[in-house]
Amino acid sequence: MKDPYSGLYEVTEIHNLRDVIKKRLHEFPENPVFLVKEKKGGDYIPISTEKYDHDIDSLGTYFMNTVEKGARIAIFSETRYEWYTSYLATTNGTGCVVPLDKELPVDDVLNMLTRAEVEILLFSKSKLDIVNQVYGKVDTMKYWICMDEIDDDRFLYYQDCLKIGEKKLEAGDKIFTEATIDPEEMTILLFTSGTTAKSKAVMLCQKNICKNLMSMFSMLYIDRSDVWLSVLPLHHTYECTCGFLGQVYRGTTVAICEGLRYIAQNIQEVRPTCILMVPVMLELFYKKIMKGLKADPEKEAKLKKGMKIANALHLPVSMRKKLFKPIHDIFGGRMRLIILGGAPVNPEILTFFQTMGFKCVQGYGLTECAPILALNRDKFFKNHAAGLPLPGCDVKILDPDSDGIGEFISKGDNNFMGYYKDPENTALALDKDGYYHTGDLGYIDEDGFCIITGRKKNVIIAKNGKNVFPEEIEYLLSLSPYVAESVVSGEDDKAKDDIVITATIFPDLEEIKGKLGIETDPTEEQIMDILKDVVTATNEKLESYKKIKKTVLRMTEFEKNTSKKIKRF
Repeated sequence: MKDPYSGLYEVTEIHNLRDVIKKRLHEFPENPVFLVKEKKGGDYIPISTEKYDHDIDSLGTYFMNTVEKGARIAIFSETRYEWYTSYLATTNGTGCVVPLDKELPVDDVLNMLTRAEVEILLFSKSKLDIVNQVYGKVDTMKYWICMDEIDDDRFLYYQDCLKIGEKKLEAGDKIFTEATIDPEEMTILLFTSGTTAKSKAVMLCQKNICKNLMSMFSMLYIDRSDVWLSVLPLHHTYECTCGFLGQVYRGTTVAICEGLRYIAQNIQEVRPTCILMVPVMLELFYKKIMKGLKADPEKEAKLKKGMKIANALHLPVSMRKKLFKPIHDIFGGRMRLIILGGAPVNPEILTFFQTMGFKCVQGYGLTECAPILALNRDKFFKNHAAGLPLPGCDVKILDPDSDGIGEFISKGDNNFMGYYKDPENTALALDKDGYYHTGDLGYIDEDGFCIITGRKKNVIIAKNGKNVFPEEIEYLLSLSPYVAESVVSGEDDKAKDDIVITATIFPDLEEIKGKLGIETDPTEEQIMDILKDVVTATNEKLESYKKIKKTVLRMTEFEKNTSKKIKRF
């Protein structure tokens, strides 16, 4: 294999996120930056770069006339135009943005707003119930801004704030547009997946993001005529950096998906050319295609024959699109690039879609790396590999074993600044030489590709690509007096093609007896009845993908090491 880094694509130099929008505005102001719907089932409406830039400056001007520079501003909503505007109106002069997972339960929202010392919360009407429960409980909070108009004097209305800022901007107010931006100052604070007790707050600066964008797009060609469909949650740095900021940077158009149940419909409406997915999404498309073929043996035989011909003759993409037109029609007829991340991908599925004529590659990232660390290129890729380290990223294997497998560590401008107000965990993650310890195990092959073989820690990867931390769920279980010890694991249910979050619990029999009002040993059925209630109460505090689906009773203590920690395996 020749040099996998040869022929990198030319990219525009950017130093901060203001450059991202201003350079786009200068190069192609009329190109729509977003396609949005004003109501479910309506038509997509284009938003020009000029309007987006103006709205950013207007809202940013309002922010800076309302709070001090450096203020923390949180966003709590589904993906929508106001989310995109609020993000850059914060980072491009005002202060530090704190994106929140829209699926967070009340306790986590309150905890994160408090820990991040948020002064302004922008939220959508869909989050009003949770906002009502945390209102007045965050000491630093000064303003609550609803993206939708509601009849409640406690909350400001987003459009009113935008108009106030617009008037000041038109009157010559330059407090936001000429605000100094330090690219190495924390302007993004991201909470890792976790409950109140365990989540970490990742500090990122604009240098982290900008270096990541330039490196990433030097490896994959993105054209200003590309149209992306945004299907992943924006609070996650994968979608935020790659599917939002990256597309503003490259001059493409982003269409907002109305929700997971509308993906197929929106694909036909938008006819996107590119999409970011987690593997489970592509697997669903693959299964749907295979199911249809199984129901029609003639079509199945025709497809297999076409695949053999395409591979034998090395047909170009243009001919594959014609040969496999029914498959391309499922994706709107224009799809050319599918990027996957968040979890390992079945190489066979990647190969299938590549044979169909799609560029289909996977990457590897972590929030702490802003987020991309390795990426397969459109020119050079290996379907079993996480990708090549991004240019500018020094990736090494720490303490490799006899097979060359060790922990991936990385050093580069995309490395995060540390965990907010958490020096202990920061010291564990960033060593004295500036290398970030990823916690992932694997090796680097002879061509420089990163091959991930497993996790150093006990993280369970849910089917949607999100991380589930067993210790967090165990902590919540431990709050019950009826649980002496527990171990949470992920079981692979092949029949349902799902990861089942399983809690194995060793009960406190004395507490159980007290609950039942008996002196003799309770039956297993009596114990399980109580533990089921415990699990139900625990699940109410967890996001849907973390919920315990299976409970196993253990009547003996878990085996422990010399430090009295449970041996998991």
